[in-house]
Amino acid sequence: MIKKKFNLGKVNLTDLPTIKQLNKSAITAVATAVVILFTIILPAEYAYDPTGFGKRLGLTQMGEIKKELAEEAEADRKLDHNKDNNTNLINDFFNIFISKANAEMHDNWEDTISFKIKPGETSEWKFMISKDQTFEYQVIAEGGLINFDLHGHGNGFSKTHEKARGSKGSSGSVTVDFDGEYGWFFRNRDKQEITITIKIKGEYTQFKEKI
Repeated sequence: MIKKKFNLGKVNLTDLPTIKQLNKSAITAVATAVVILFTIILPAEYAYDPTGFGKRLGLTQMGEIKKELAEEAEADRKLDHNKDNNTNLINDFFNIFISKANAEMHDNWEDTISFKIKPGETSEWKFMISKDQTFEYQVIAEGGLINFDLHGHGNGFSKTHEKARGSKGSSGSVTVDFDGEYGWFFRNRDKQEITITIKIKGEYTQFKEKI
């Protein structure tokens, strides 16, 4: 058998990185990882933005949406766990009662829109409004229980005014804290199609579905 010899050559020690160079590379790698963590990962995943850089890139809003979806999923899990008790029946009774009372009190809504959401689907409706302006609203869900949140964002600010899980609707009045886009995000976690009706009045513009 013929043995082949491989001559790789002698390693020149001067070509190897020094301890100082290795330490410098390690420090640079750690610093880069920390920057990425605080400017990209934390804002995008957890809506934690200590540097403010995530807001400028729109990553913080992404993190807020993920956080809301996680909270919504947990709330749905608890709602399903307690499905067999009478809580939903009591809530339905009071929600229907309040909705009818509000309908009788408010007969001068500026906009009334109705739409359907199939099981597992979502819908988002927004409008523009200026700081210190006020709007009144009434949300009615027919055919099932709906999840939704009422929130606003603009100029680097965001705020959630109301969250509802397994609801038949809601009503209220909001005076906004900043210029921006406000409205509702709906998600149908029920097993049947739900009809949503939104009634609204106030100092707002461009009320429409966000595609």
